[in-house]
Amino acid sequence: MGKTNIRYWLCQVLGWGIFGLIHIYFNLGVFREQFAQHGGQDEYLISLGIYLVSGIICTHILRTVIKNTNWLKFSLNKIWLVFIISIGATGLLLFYGGNAIEHNTPYSFDKYIQNNKLERAKKAEANAGLDKVAYYSSSPVRDSLSLKAISDIKKNTGWYRNSQGVWKYQDKGDQLGIYQNLLLIALWFLIYVVYHYVDKNRKDQLDRLKLESSIKELELKTIKSHINPHFIFNSLNSIRALVDENPERARTAITELSNILRSSMKAEKAETVSLQKELDIVKDYLALEHMRFEERLNVEMDIDQDTLGQQVPPMMLQTLVENSIKHGISKLVNGGVVRIVADFKGDNLELLVQNTGQLNGNLNGDGFGIKSTQDRLNLMYQGKAHFEIKNINSNMVESKVTMPVSL
Repeated sequence: MGKTNIRYWLCQVLGWGIFGLIHIYFNLGVFREQFAQHGGQDEYLISLGIYLVSGIICTHILRTVIKNTNWLKFSLNKIWLVFIISIGATGLLLFYGGNAIEHNTPYSFDKYIQNNKLERAKKAEANAGLDKVAYYSSSPVRDSLSLKAISDIKKNTGWYRNSQGVWKYQDKGDQLGIYQNLLLIALWFLIYVVYHYVDKNRKDQLDRLKLESSIKELELKTIKSHINPHFIFNSLNSIRALVDENPERARTAITELSNILRSSMKAEKAETVSLQKELDIVKDYLALEHMRFEERLNVEMDIDQDTLGQQVPPMMLQTLVENSIKHGISKLVNGGVVRIVADFKGDNLELLVQNTGQLNGNLNGDGFGIKSTQDRLNLMYQGKAHFEIKNINSNMVESKVTMPVSL
């Protein structure tokens, strides 16, 4: 038996059990004196037990029908029709089925009450002096006292004699009993359906969150897979430019590139890395680019030592540095400077990459490096991190990343 079934049966037993205890509390506790007048406590408890078992059986049948027909997938308009039909059918089944089972046992409380009322009816008949009179015949007595006595017997006990003189019982409680059963089944149905609707919505929301998480993870992996080939391509171009001019420096550059690739492969497996490790990759990359640009590339770093342990997205800072060289320094005849700054601003870590040059008309926004930075920050920090790139004066561009401080 699965956890769901165990939970279901536990709720069934507890629910019907509490209903039974409420009945016992009022009948044998609050209204004990009235109940004691006609007795039958043993019959009452057995009949109540039969009713509770019948209730569990009937509602279990209803639950089986609900599951087999997938009513929980119906629209709200359609579920109302099903709700009414189900309540009517199950309520009547519980009332007549429970009564049939109870009346076929020697411990029927209804029979006990009926027999008790019959004794009262016979006694009232005798007290009125009607037991020796055929008042039920076609020629009944006409005096008002006798007529009132006959009416009171039927009204107070539900028993009366038919035209053949046979005692008959008219139970006015049948209609009330049906209403009570319909109300009880309606309450059960509402609790069951509402619980499963809420549970279904919760599971759907959980599935959506898992799907969104999977999509974001896939998007991050896709972004990373684009970053590494882009970085490798530019690095190999730098090395290629050195092969003919200075083979020794080219061999050194290949060694540095292998170090960078090793670091980037490790970074690919992690969502974040320390700023220290990210700066190591940036320094290796700048060493390669310096071999290519020589005196045209000047590097300045202003790093707060307390920021080195902060977690940042891997290869992000390297992407911004690469972008500053590709779109800034490489386009200037005299080259320029790349300045890297890391500092705390309130509760945020601020990373700046500044380079000599000017933004073009589209703010370099079409480049994959810029787009990947924007996308990664949105996916990883859910709007809590920000990225912007702008001209800070007539000859300097600044890329700024602001992200929450990691604890």
